[in-house]
Amino acid sequence: MTKNKFKKSALSAQIVLTILAIVWFLPILWIVLTSFRGEGGRFVPYFIPKELTLQNYQTLFQSIHYPFPQWFANTLKIAVCSCLISTTITLCMAYVFSRLRFKLRKRMMQVALVLNMFPSFMSMIAVYYLLKAVGLVQSHLALVLLYSSGAALSFYIAKGFFDTVPRALDESALIDGATKAQVFTKITLPLSKPIIVYTALTAFMSPWMDFIFAKVILGDDIEKYTVAIGLFTMMDKEVGASMFMPFTAGCVLVAIPISMVFMFMQRFYVEGVTGGAVKG
Repeated sequence: MTKNKFKKSALSAQIVLTILAIVWFLPILWIVLTSFRGEGGRFVPYFIPKELTLQNYQTLFQSIHYPFPQWFANTLKIAVCSCLISTTITLCMAYVFSRLRFKLRKRMMQVALVLNMFPSFMSMIAVYYLLKAVGLVQSHLALVLLYSSGAALSFYIAKGFFDTVPRALDESALIDGATKAQVFTKITLPLSKPIIVYTALTAFMSPWMDFIFAKVILGDDIEKYTVAIGLFTMMDKEVGASMFMPFTAGCVLVAIPISMVFMFMQRFYVEGVTGGAVKG
């Protein structure tokens, strides 16, 4: 490929990527601007608001029928608890399959791979009746257990990362008298910050954005709603027109924590994905 052809190809790629970035960014910009819009109803024939106001955010926090602060706190509690438990389980499982050799190891990994191919919502009804049988429906504990229970199956990327950590470090530590638990906690984990960040982020995002399981488990107890269910109820046909702009304000606030975490942890996130894809 000549130099001119390479420049034209690079320019074409940049143009396509710029167009895609604009298409991706416009809906987000529209939601942000709408959250500050002070006039009109659900839809207006223009993009930029004529009047900017914070009233939509005040309505969101002061509404009695739609307790957004409570929903936000519920979601944060569920997401943090699920993140801690899921990250611990995933890293432990990944380390075991990466470093230890035992009977049926490969067969268990194959079973985990097959189970991951099935969408989680296929078990929704069965999970609901199991939780109902033990009296855990309409509780945040049920959601934490639900989100954490599938963590053991999502160890493949973390295992691939642990495979890249030299085994010589483990052997040296074992010769010096360290136990396998000490090797894991004091040698492997300090060297695995990227995959820890990646695992924690993915474990946090799932409960933060989930709607289906939260809706089924929590039922109609509005005080226990997560933000996904709460914002959905704000779009009811009876109040959708009046609550649309506070709804967009809620969408902006929900996106802030995830966006900030990704901005600060992006480098580790990318390293975790690429490092875990080196070996299987």
